Amino acid sequence: MRLTFRDATLKDVPTITALHNAAAGALTARFGEGHWSSLATERGTAAAQRHSRVRVGKSGKRILTVLRLATKKPWAIDVSYFTPVKRPLYLTGMTVAVTHQGQGLGRLALEDSIQVARNWPADAIRLDAYDSDAGAGAFYARCGFLERGRAVYKGDPLVYYELLLA
Repeated sequence: MRLTFRDATLKDVPTITALHNAAAGALTARFGEGHWSSLATERGTAAAQRHSRVRVGKSGKRILTVLRLATKKPWAIDVSYFTPVKRPLYLTGMTVAVTHQGQGLGRLALEDSIQVARNWPADAIRLDAYDSDAGAGAFYARCGFLERGRAVYKGDPLVYYELLLA
């Protein structure tokens, strides 16, 4: 499947919110209740566009992937685990439509985010993944991200990943 990528707009907020919530429901059904079970709101989704660059991947008119890139460090990231760089970006909120998971769309979304980061310009992309069966750590490793450490933040075990762009 081929996707086209663009920055999200406020018109995309309901669709992005629904995409996040469907993924949260699928993860909860598969792995039980966890931090991943939290539902998004349209208000929160709109706020994300003010504080980060939100990228969507579309097939025709349908949004199938979404992720956020930001210069501000998320609360759960401890920078001491990462390679010191001047301009890191933080990837959060990556979601692929439940009906299209396992088809390579997540990899395409990451490839787009890497190109965006290089043009930003940024030196690295950093992220965290749940250290559990519900986490996507193995996916990020297959996409070239290197594990940088493990931590527990507010009871949630996390694995930190990084991709250096230089």
